[in-house]
Amino acid sequence: MTENSKDPLHGVTLEMMLIKLVEYYGWEDLGTRIKINCFISDPSINSSLKFLRKTEWARKKVERLYLRYLRHSAME
Repeated sequence: MTENSKDPLHGVTLEMMLIKLVEYYGWEDLGTRIKINCFISDPSINSSLKFLRKTEWARKKVERLYLRYLRHSAME
Protein backbone atom coordinates (compact mmCIF):
# COMPACT_ATOMS: atom_id res chain seq x y z
CA MET A 1 0.00 0.00 0.00
CA THR A 2 1.47 3.37 -0.96
CA GLU A 3 1.57 6.36 1.36
CA ASN A 4 -0.95 8.27 -0.79
CA SER A 5 -3.55 5.53 -0.62
CA LYS A 6 -3.75 5.99 3.17
CA ASP A 7 -4.94 9.56 2.60
CA PRO A 8 -8.77 9.56 2.61
CA LEU A 9 -8.73 12.50 0.17
CA HIS A 10 -6.52 10.69 -2.35
CA GLY A 11 -8.38 10.40 -5.64
CA VAL A 12 -11.36 12.42 -4.40
CA THR A 13 -12.01 15.55 -6.42
CA LEU A 14 -13.33 18.77 -4.96
CA GLU A 15 -16.49 18.27 -7.01
CA MET A 16 -17.01 14.78 -5.56
CA MET A 17 -16.59 16.14 -2.02
CA LEU A 18 -19.00 18.99 -2.62
CA ILE A 19 -21.67 16.76 -4.16
CA LYS A 20 -21.51 14.33 -1.21
CA LEU A 21 -21.67 17.16 1.32
CA VAL A 22 -24.66 18.77 -0.41
CA GLU A 23 -26.42 15.38 -0.59
CA TYR A 24 -25.78 14.75 3.10
CA TYR A 25 -26.23 18.22 4.64
CA GLY A 26 -28.11 20.22 2.00
CA TRP A 27 -27.16 23.77 1.00
CA GLU A 28 -28.78 25.44 4.01
CA ASP A 29 -26.96 23.32 6.60
CA LEU A 30 -23.74 23.50 4.60
CA GLY A 31 -24.00 27.31 4.61
CA THR A 32 -24.49 27.21 8.38
CA ARG A 33 -21.48 24.94 8.92
CA ILE A 34 -19.18 26.80 6.50
CA LYS A 35 -20.12 30.45 6.30
CA ILE A 36 -19.26 31.36 2.73
CA ASN A 37 -21.58 33.25 0.40
CA CYS A 38 -21.53 30.68 -2.41
CA PHE A 39 -23.26 28.20 -0.04
CA ILE A 40 -25.83 30.74 1.18
CA SER A 41 -26.82 33.02 -1.69
CA ASP A 42 -28.18 31.20 -4.78
CA PRO A 43 -25.90 28.17 -4.26
CA SER A 44 -24.84 25.87 -7.08
CA ILE A 45 -22.14 23.27 -7.56
CA ASN A 46 -20.50 25.22 -10.41
CA SER A 47 -20.35 28.60 -8.65
CA SER A 48 -19.11 26.96 -5.45
CA LEU A 49 -16.40 25.04 -7.31
CA LYS A 50 -15.15 28.25 -8.98
CA PHE A 51 -14.87 29.96 -5.61
CA LEU A 52 -13.34 26.98 -3.79
CA ARG A 53 -10.71 26.41 -6.48
CA LYS A 54 -9.52 30.01 -6.07
CA THR A 55 -9.83 30.27 -2.29
CA GLU A 56 -7.58 27.94 -0.33
CA TRP A 57 -8.95 28.71 3.17
CA ALA A 58 -12.49 27.87 2.05
CA ARG A 59 -11.35 24.71 0.26
CA LYS A 60 -9.58 23.57 3.45
CA LYS A 61 -12.80 24.02 5.43
CA VAL A 62 -14.68 21.90 2.88
CA GLU A 63 -11.98 19.22 3.07
CA ARG A 64 -12.16 19.16 6.90
CA LEU A 65 -15.95 18.88 6.85
CA TYR A 66 -15.70 16.10 4.25
CA LEU A 67 -13.28 14.18 6.50
CA ARG A 68 -15.71 14.56 9.43
CA TYR A 69 -18.50 13.32 7.16
CA LEU A 70 -16.39 10.25 6.23
CA ARG A 71 -15.67 9.45 9.90
CA HIS A 72 -19.34 9.85 10.80
CA SER A 73 -20.42 7.69 7.85
CA ALA A 74 -17.96 4.96 8.84
CA MET A 75 -19.49 4.80 12.33
CA GLU A 76 -23.04 4.25 11.05
